Amino acid sequence: MTSSIRPRALTGAAVTFGLTVGMIMASGTLSPASAATWPTASGSQAVTSTISVSGTKDYGMLRLYGSGDLGTGSQDEDQGPILELAPGAVVKNVIIGSPAADGIHCLGACTLQNVWWEDVGEDAATFLGSSSSNVYTVNGGGAKQASDKVFQFNGAGTLNVSNFAAQTFGTFVRSCGNCKTQYKRTINLNTIEATYKGSRIVGINTNYGDSATLKAITIVGDTSKKMIPCQKYIGNNTGAEPTTNGTGADGTYCKYASSDIIYK
Repeated sequence: MTSSIRPRALTGAAVTFGLTVGMIMASGTLSPASAATWPTASGSQAVTSTISVSGTKDYGMLRLYGSGDLGTGSQDEDQGPILELAPGAVVKNVIIGSPAADGIHCLGACTLQNVWWEDVGEDAATFLGSSSSNVYTVNGGGAKQASDKVFQFNGAGTLNVSNFAAQTFGTFVRSCGNCKTQYKRTINLNTIEATYKGSRIVGINTNYGDSATLKAITIVGDTSKKMIPCQKYIGNNTGAEPTTNGTGADGTYCKYASSDIIYK
């Protein structure tokens, strides 16, 4: 799919991760810290075929990494995921190691809580499902080395990402620009630490009525302010590369105030 980015780890019930100027807590508040702190795995497990998850699964900070058919670590968009979540599934406290294959797929509404990617493969997570009522929630966690996208939003509905750290990526969240079936997508980002290098925080398709709301976005190490907070596109369903349609807050598609983008 078009426009996208690659991941390490959290501990304990008080799930936290460090920021350059503070630490994002599970509650979304900040406390002093000098650098991003990534969790240590409780153990490691090779995954040779996609694990299907339904209900709630707490991995206790286990590292899962691809092996066999899932062990190439390539950018192939036809790779299987490490985890495939049924609609309504919840995954907690897991590290996706390297190779990461195509990370996590949500087949409908899902919750990813305190999930960390040490080295993103094709995408960290892909959100699917055709219902406009789907709500996909990512709370806590982080991702590193996403050469294309961190989160790929292919389905319909609303994606909420909060208390998350991303380091070195192409686009943090992308509404699919050229999927065969397109939808209106709503993206809400709150309390995000994005460490340069990164090209875009979010990419949306204005012609399908997408919107992105950004709050408390901290961009670290981007002294020249090259990272684009919100990139607008004209999407399509033909598979062609979408064209750009401007950048910046407009109150309709890209919703944020200048105070919501903090440079450190």
